[in-house]
Amino acid sequence: MESIDKMRAIGLTVGPGDFAENLTTEGIDLVSLPPGSRISVGEEVILEVTQIGKECHTPCAIYRQAGVCVMPTEGIFARVISGGVTRVGDPIKVETGG
Repeated sequence: MESIDKMRAIGLTVGPGDFAENLTTEGIDLVSLPPGSRISVGEEVILEVTQIGKECHTPCAIYRQAGVCVMPTEGIFARVISGGVTRVGDPIKVETGG
């Protein structure tokens, strides 16, 4: 939500899902997590951070509107270690790793 709020602050009307994210979190400094860190979501799901940031080869719709996008520095990518069902409000816990 913090990245979405940054884009809102510069005048964009964006919300969860507009960056093609699978999960939207709040209150977790995801971009400070090193690759290899694990994140548990709810009772079943375990994700492992693989990458922070994504190079945009062509400007995305958000960049075209605002001249800036958070994905190159704040997009977080993870692989699924253990799948399962996630629900709105599920607790998220950052494990040590990296």
